[in-house]
Amino acid sequence: PEVTDHAVRLLQEIEPQLDGVQFAFSEYSAGVGEYQRSGDALPESVFEACRSSDVVLLGAMGLPDVRYPNGKEIAPQLDIRERLELYGGVRPIRLFHEQDTPLKGYAPDNIDFVIVRESTEGLFYGRDAVFESGADEVFNTMRISRVAAERVCRLAFCIAQKRKKRVALVDKSNVLSSMVFFRSIFDGVAAEFSDCKAEHLYIDATALFLVRDPSRFDVLVTENMFGDILSDLGAGLVGGMGMAPSGDIGDNGAVFQPAHGSAPDIIGKGIANPVAMVLSAAMMLDWLDHPETKRGGAALSAAVAQVLSDPSRRTPDMGGQLSTIDMTNAISNALKKTIAQTGKTT
Repeated sequence: PEVTDHAVRLLQEIEPQLDGVQFAFSEYSAGVGEYQRSGDALPESVFEACRSSDVVLLGAMGLPDVRYPNGKEIAPQLDIRERLELYGGVRPIRLFHEQDTPLKGYAPDNIDFVIVRESTEGLFYGRDAVFESGADEVFNTMRISRVAAERVCRLAFCIAQKRKKRVALVDKSNVLSSMVFFRSIFDGVAAEFSDCKAEHLYIDATALFLVRDPSRFDVLVTENMFGDILSDLGAGLVGGMGMAPSGDIGDNGAVFQPAHGSAPDIIGKGIANPVAMVLSAAMMLDWLDHPETKRGGAALSAAVAQVLSDPSRRTPDMGGQLSTIDMTNAISNALKKTIAQTGKTT
C-alpha cells in the first residue's frame, strides 16, 4: 500500500493536466490480508471489479510466511492473469544511471530491453497439482498451446516494431519438445513481421549474455517460468527489484504492477522504493491509448528519468537516503516540468 498510494497520488496530480481525461479510482482488498480476514485471497466480487474496470493497478500482495495449507504462497495475481487471459507479461528493463548497475562500462540507456513473458500457461500451468505426504515422485506439467504461443509472440513483435525491431525467442528446444513446438510457432509469427529481425536463444545462454552484454537485446519473448526468472535477473542489472515495472496484457484488459514482492521486512518504515510502481502506472497510462493518457505516461516516465539522473537521489534499497515520500516528492516536482514540456494534443 505504501508505494501504491504514492503512485495514485501522482496520477491524481497529473489528471488536471490531461484534457478530456478523468480517473475514477475504486480500491479493493486482495492477497494475504484479505485471506487472513475472510479466508479468500481473491473474493469473487473483487475479481468481477477487475473484470469490469478499464484497467487494474495492483499492489504486491503476498507474504512468504503466510501460505495455503498445501504449502504454496498466496498469489491471486496469478489467478487474475489466467482468468482474464492476460497472456503478455511485459517487463521493461532500463538503466537510468551508470552507478545503478553492477556491470562495468554501461551508461544510461545502454541497457534498455523488454522481456515479454507468456503469463497464462507454461510451467505455471501445473501449479495447482498436489501431492500426498510421503509421495516418492511428483509431476508438474508444462503446457504450450498454439493459441497462447502465437498471441504472445505477436505481441512481442508489435512491441519491437516501436523499438529497435529485434526479437529473440528464449527457449530450451535442444531438450524439450514443448520448446521445439514453441519455436516453430515463433518462426511462423516472425514471417508476418518482415521488418523485424528474429533470432533464437537457449535460456541458459541468455542468462550468460544478459550479464556479458545486455546491450545486445531489444525484445525477448519466452515461456512463463523462464520469463519469471529472467525478469529478476534483468532488474538486478539496473538497480534491483524496486526499479522493475510490469504489465500483464490481454486482448480485453490489463493489470499493471511492480515486479517486486511485498518486502515485509520494511513494511511501515517509509523507505520502500516507489519507482517500480510509478513506472508501472506510466505503462498503464500509455496502454490506455488515449492521446492525453499517452502524453501523461510519457511525462511520468520522463520525470522518473530526470530524478534518477542524479545518483544522490536514491532510496535505501539502492544505497541512498531518500524516504518513499522524498522520492515521490522529487518525481512530483519533476513531473510539473515534464508535463508542461509535452504539449497538449488536439
